[in-house]
Amino acid sequence: MASCRLHFSLHCPSQSQTPRLSSRNPTSPPLLNLIPSSSNPQKVSYSGTRRRRSLTVKAHMTTQEKAVSGDRMLVFVPPHPLIKHWVSVLRNEQTPCPIFKNAMAELGRLLIYEASRDWLPTVTGEIQSPMGVASVEFIDPREPVAVVPILRAGLALMEHASSVLPATKTYHLGMARDEETLLPTIYLNKLPAKFPEGSRVFLFDPMLATGGTIVAAVDLLKEHGLANKQIKVISAVAAPPALQKLSEKFPGLHVYTGIIDPTVNDKGFIIPGLGDAGDRSFGT
Repeated sequence: MASCRLHFSLHCPSQSQTPRLSSRNPTSPPLLNLIPSSSNPQKVSYSGTRRRRSLTVKAHMTTQEKAVSGDRMLVFVPPHPLIKHWVSVLRNEQTPCPIFKNAMAELGRLLIYEASRDWLPTVTGEIQSPMGVASVEFIDPREPVAVVPILRAGLALMEHASSVLPATKTYHLGMARDEETLLPTIYLNKLPAKFPEGSRVFLFDPMLATGGTIVAAVDLLKEHGLANKQIKVISAVAAPPALQKLSEKFPGLHVYTGIIDPTVNDKGFIIPGLGDAGDRSFGT
């Protein structure tokens, strides 16, 4: 499998590939591997009926995931044109508050779709359609799936989670960053005392900048009974400092982001970024 090394600079593959960034060693210098994904069905050889094709694609994707992930943190940047579109709308300083909030929600919808691929629990069976008996597969409502938005900007990013993910619970986590120290403080914690065994949790934080807030949030989730591989982080924009901290502390974690920007300024804002996601989402 072809890959290349880079110092947190992103070389975009072709449109049929989803770039994945992974850290080889938590103790190594800030170095990531760019791994083109083979999960796009266009890259899979298949033949026969539609049912056969679907099974072949699923098997290939599962094998690829096992080969790539291991104990490394993976960062996924899906190259979907709609994701690029909504990131561009968010970047524009002229985008008014209502449109910005809607763009954040639409971006979140697409990233949830990508992050939930091959991760949600399912149950199979048969039902009676108007024309006959059909084999079906549903999301298993007995298996716990939760979403955790980091307030307040995380609320906009996860707005469509309940329409994309069936049978989910939402636990709110309020965290504020001190603008002087850039360290987070927790002002609201609605997490359960302990997440049910086997839980899958989507953690929403639009801006992964210095990494202080997201690292504190993942630490908190782990204190409440989760392992790294039970958590998927969803963000609009990510930067190297946050990704490096996550990689060092949480091997096996998966991060899905709309784009990776090159740097963070001395005030802790991503450059070029999109400004303060909370202020621009809610107008305050």
